[in-house]
Amino acid sequence: MAVKKILMLVGDYVEDYEVMVPFQMLLMVGHDVSAVCPGKKAGDTVRTAIHDFEGDQTYSEKPGHNFALNADFDAVDPAAFDALVIPGGRAPEYIRLNPRVIEIVKHFGAAKKPIAAVCHGQQVLVAADVIAGCQCMAYPAVQPEIERAGATYVGPNATFTNAVTCGNIVTAPAWPAHPQWMRQFLDVLGTKIEA
Repeated sequence: MAVKKILMLVGDYVEDYEVMVPFQMLLMVGHDVSAVCPGKKAGDTVRTAIHDFEGDQTYSEKPGHNFALNADFDAVDPAAFDALVIPGGRAPEYIRLNPRVIEIVKHFGAAKKPIAAVCHGQQVLVAADVIAGCQCMAYPAVQPEIERAGATYVGPNATFTNAVTCGNIVTAPAWPAHPQWMRQFLDVLGTKIEA
């Protein structure tokens, strides 16, 4: 398997499972993952939040863990990376305001490099204008933004465990979809796992 260099864009109050699990899964299969956050360096941490689905009208939020960054945001050269991952949570709503974040995401979109986004991570894709014409999943609260960006919103199943691939972009509604989301992303990456 060819090792891929994967960039992960995060920020404070990124969803805990949506950053921890994909980061660890991608490392587990042998890829090189650089997790970065605007304004922070390798060795710094971001706070995470745990979002649960407990029967309320929206998810609940609880304190998560600290997630250690392993690369410097200011040193990112998007041309040096093969793929991009954007976890959800509250981080996407403000990291999308950073012009450098948008520039980085636009690079991946224009180059048709693999992109995986989950939950509210698609807010960054919308801000970077890279999903027009795509089928795209996200947490339902992001549906209006996705549709206004010229994409077709695909709703989650009853258990939020589905994902959708549209060309180079793989999206999912929330962390319960990790098995499908990461399986589809690995397919787009060309990663083969054999028993």
